[in-house]
Amino acid sequence: MPRVAYYFDDDIGAYAFAPHHPMKPHRIKMAHSLVLNAGLHQKMDVLTAKRASKEEMTKFHTDEYISHIASLNLDDPEMLASGRDKSGDNRFLAGDDCPGFEGLFEFCSISAGGSIAAAKRINSGQADIAINWAGGLHHAKKREASGFCYVNDIVLSILELLRFHTRVLYIDIDIHHGDGVEEAFYTTDRVLTCSFHKFGDFFPGTGHVGDLGIGKGNGYAVNVPLKTGINDETYRSIFQPVINHIMAWYQPGAVVLQCGADSLAEDKLGISVRSCRLLLLNAEIDMIESPYTLTGHADCVRHVKSFGVPLILLGGGGYTIRNVARTWAYETSVCLGPSEEMNPAELPYNEYMEYFGPTFKLDVPSNNMDNQNSREYLNNIL
Repeated sequence: MPRVAYYFDDDIGAYAFAPHHPMKPHRIKMAHSLVLNAGLHQKMDVLTAKRASKEEMTKFHTDEYISHIASLNLDDPEMLASGRDKSGDNRFLAGDDCPGFEGLFEFCSISAGGSIAAAKRINSGQADIAINWAGGLHHAKKREASGFCYVNDIVLSILELLRFHTRVLYIDIDIHHGDGVEEAFYTTDRVLTCSFHKFGDFFPGTGHVGDLGIGKGNGYAVNVPLKTGINDETYRSIFQPVINHIMAWYQPGAVVLQCGADSLAEDKLGISVRSCRLLLLNAEIDMIESPYTLTGHADCVRHVKSFGVPLILLGGGGYTIRNVARTWAYETSVCLGPSEEMNPAELPYNEYMEYFGPTFKLDVPSNNMDNQNSREYLNNIL
């Protein structure tokens, strides 16, 4: 059985971005409840990471930006929500998408601290797989927040891995392009970024198949732009050959897999090329029509794990929180091996049972939406 380190901070569920904001940190606590009630905690090291300091965050982000989010005006709710610090400055936060909120810096410290600790655990040889579902915030940029992401814990984790590994592979299966991570490593060959994402009139509007990196990084950014309606079989048919080729050619010393769950059926998702703001206009958001299921998503984890390379699993997007919890709990069990995998047809009894009706099963059902990813289109990508 692989040695799995699982990072969880019990305070993570206490933070709230803003009224009606679709990003709900509580989903991580729900996933943890499923992990505990399935008995998975008995098969792995459950750890609470040291929270990341400002100094650790500035290994990627600018001092000015981190100082800003650490000094937001908690005494003035209106200024806090607008992202203004005590001097009135709000240059760094992206309006409704990335509001200021009470505990913002602490939330970022938990997220980043878990991902840094996961990398250190891998570097020390104490784990084969390390998990931090509070991480995976892939849109954050060096000097600004973006797409619900404030501190790019992924970049910080990869920088820690690079202290011990010559090459690191980053794979992103969130429905949105992993733009912040790609941008951070776009000019180096020491990190290969590979993003599978919906492309077109869709946030963040980047990730064209021809975006390959520049300078020494040319050829080390891989983008797989997908169309609406991809199902499990089609996703598998593009994911596995791409990853097989990269693993054989690049031979990374460690892999970071961002497991954003917003690509699944029934996820609440806004569609806008410039902003995620449509998500904020109404608390009752239509479900995205997608045939992609929990087991299909987990097949990506299973495939990457099969190479036996040290692996970090991180969270990411996901706005139908019952399905995020289902997915990340199930993928935790996948990391432990076939004998420990949860049964998708069952659901462990837990304190959040009312969220999981009417099916009260672990699985996320598919639907019959038309798959616009033709074989010809996928072959052109390959």
